[in-house]
Amino acid sequence: MKDKHTERWNTYEPFYVVLGDKKVVDIIITNHARARWTDRVESEKTGFSDIAEYMWECLKEDRIVSYYRNEQDVYTIDDDLVFVAEFSISETDTDLLGNPLHKMIVVTFLGRMSETMELRDLKTYYSWLRHSRRMTLIKNNRKRR
Repeated sequence: MKDKHTERWNTYEPFYVVLGDKKVVDIIITNHARARWTDRVESEKTGFSDIAEYMWECLKEDRIVSYYRNEQDVYTIDDDLVFVAEFSISETDTDLLGNPLHKMIVVTFLGRMSETMELRDLKTYYSWLRHSRRMTLIKNNRKRR
């Protein structure tokens, strides 16, 4: 969803917002991200356009920051809501100098740090998740034998 609220008249450059070293021109919400939004963030405004509109507002107000300094796939909104995003180069949009603009593809929402304490340290959280899934698979495998 591109930013609908911005009315740019008589200009040739598409509207974009800078996030780190990327110039975001479009936000795409995946089905998985929408499902996680409903489960972990909010249950009232759950449409793709509602989520994308919220993300645009956060981008414009500079409320989205990278979770890790070196990695560029996990981001937080207001130091609370954690989400995973990927970037792809937009085939249709460039800035006035011909530099590429990016689409931000929101892969999933991990949840709020204020509600899920494990999200404060994602590396520990992911190792715990792998361990718990492996243990579940081992238990299920034992039951089948």
